[in-house]
Amino acid sequence: MGVIRTPREKWIEQGLRTLVTDGPDGVRIEILARGLGVTKGGFYGYFAGRDALLEAMLDTWEREATDQVLEQIDAEGGDARAKARRAGQLTFSSDRILPIDLAIRDWARRDTNVAERLRRVDNKRMQLLREVISTLCPDPLEVEARCLLAFSAAIAAHSIAADHPAHTRDQVITRAGDLLLTPSS
Repeated sequence: MGVIRTPREKWIEQGLRTLVTDGPDGVRIEILARGLGVTKGGFYGYFAGRDALLEAMLDTWEREATDQVLEQIDAEGGDARAKARRAGQLTFSSDRILPIDLAIRDWARRDTNVAERLRRVDNKRMQLLREVISTLCPDPLEVEARCLLAFSAAIAAHSIAADHPAHTRDQVITRAGDLLLTPSS
């Protein structure tokens, strides 16, 4: 009977969890193996080294954060506003994607290759917003401004600790979305 190896996906998942808690410097093969309860020998059956794992982690994040989100939005259908709201919910309210996204944003500040990957993901997200918001207003500059505001609000909402007197955070976020997704007159 052969030895059962820890699946490749488990190494990637453990790497992403570690990235969220400890940053990219914490993603070390020995630490991941310990977290998985295995030896590090099986790691090399899937990856040439740490850099290959980091690349696979970024591939997984990009696929989940864009391709899978877009596929789910298309499958669920709805009007432009519903699609935009759903994209935000799937991406920036997700217990899975959001923590990884924030960790990658931090990592991108120090690594130009990660920054380029982040730019590609953000451009895909902005393109979806452009497609949606351009159905609500004809002015290309207003479309870009609304996209920037919507995207900024989605990302910054997790970093802002301010209170909203007489309103819940969800009420304020919903109202901001309504304002950004209202057709121009």
